[in-house]
Amino acid sequence: MTSPALTSPAVELADGVVAVVKRDCPTCELVAPVLAELERRGVALTVYTQDDPAFPEGVTRLAHDEDLAVSYHHAIETVPTLLRVEAGQEVARTEGWSRPAWEQLTGIDGLGAGLPEHRPGCGSLSVDPTIADQLRVRFEGGILHARRLELASLEDEMEALFEREWTDGLPVVPPTEARVLRMLEGTHRAPDEIVAVVPPQLVPCTVEKVAINAVMAGCKPEYLPVVLAAVEAACTDTFNIHGLLCTTYFSGPLLIVNGPLAERIGMASGHNVLGQGNRANSTIGRALQLVIRNVGGGRPGRHGIDRSAFGAPSKVGWAISENEADLPAGWVPMSVEAGHPAGTDTVALFAGHGPSAVVDQLSRTAEDLIGAFVRKVSANLDLFFARRIDNMLLVIGPEHGRVFAEDGWDKARIRAELNERVFAQIGKPAPAPRWDGPAIVYAGGDAGLFSALIEGWVSGPTGSQMICHPIRTSA
Repeated sequence: MTSPALTSPAVELADGVVAVVKRDCPTCELVAPVLAELERRGVALTVYTQDDPAFPEGVTRLAHDEDLAVSYHHAIETVPTLLRVEAGQEVARTEGWSRPAWEQLTGIDGLGAGLPEHRPGCGSLSVDPTIADQLRVRFEGGILHARRLELASLEDEMEALFEREWTDGLPVVPPTEARVLRMLEGTHRAPDEIVAVVPPQLVPCTVEKVAINAVMAGCKPEYLPVVLAAVEAACTDTFNIHGLLCTTYFSGPLLIVNGPLAERIGMASGHNVLGQGNRANSTIGRALQLVIRNVGGGRPGRHGIDRSAFGAPSKVGWAISENEADLPAGWVPMSVEAGHPAGTDTVALFAGHGPSAVVDQLSRTAEDLIGAFVRKVSANLDLFFARRIDNMLLVIGPEHGRVFAEDGWDKARIRAELNERVFAQIGKPAPAPRWDGPAIVYAGGDAGLFSALIEGWVSGPTGSQMICHPIRTSA
């Protein structure tokens, strides 16, 4: 991922050779005579010094990079750094001291007689972690357009956010400029790009606003693309987050992430997958809910638009990933069933609550095991809400998955058998099964013959339909 665009003007570099150094660096001290030698031998040299304005000696064009603008704008991470600049553009760079590299960049042979061939450099002051955030705010803060909130010196940040009702009842991370800018490094998308129009107040939501709420939720920058995709998906007519907010029912958005990104950002798909303990799982879903609350105005309570009579943990935030690495033979990821190419990063949204346990530790054939799922689905089928069972999601655990797979049953077969047997049991014809009826995700711990049923809200056009949305991880 790349940093947001700089909003302070870049310092133009003079053509020729440019060096960035600091006295508090043994390697810079080592090469100081070499810099003076370059000038004596006719090289057009400009030296920027980060700390001591008199270092190094013997150089005519010496500038003090006191505010580190040159170092920050030109991404200096190590000193000494040597650049070749032509027509105002950097065309070559080398870091630390390396005689062959310096000779190639400057075109001068025989540099630094008596010095070692190579010597690593030191960290640039512009990447010093004690001031990096200050520099980011100074040079990039202009891209942020959200209203700034100034707190009194004795005001508690956490309590201030509670008092303004910007939390979900749990403490949130104060979204300082530095934290929001750091969060924006997780995406290539422009901070002012509109992501979605968020119900219920139909407020346009920018990437910046999503980033602010992702900070508050406790996300890392690498989670931001998932949160952005989830906001896009939630605010569609298909998923209908507005209806989900207004209903008196229990459900909230459950996010299921597929693709390589889930593993890269460390999402859990195994033990305790529906519980606590994993930062990505815990904060990604929460970030979506905070966007709906803080941007769209979807607050609960007697005077709020969220009218759920009881609610559920999914209304705080709920996200999991599918265990694609260990899918049984013949099974395909949820994203592929939804029509996306294998390997696509996606986030699926399901309006659910629960979970409810599917327990069968005795069955050793698919024919026997399906009975436990039929009983659970039948017990939870409310024909008042739906004549289908696509408002349910099954999380099939590895040991149950193994029993099905050993008899050649894949997700499609399990789905078809459930539709046929559940409706036969209640004396009604089975509707044609769809990929999301019921949706099936493979996840959970590999010890215990358990699976989970997650009930949902009304399915179909009048309710919330499951949606599987691609995640943009590049520009």
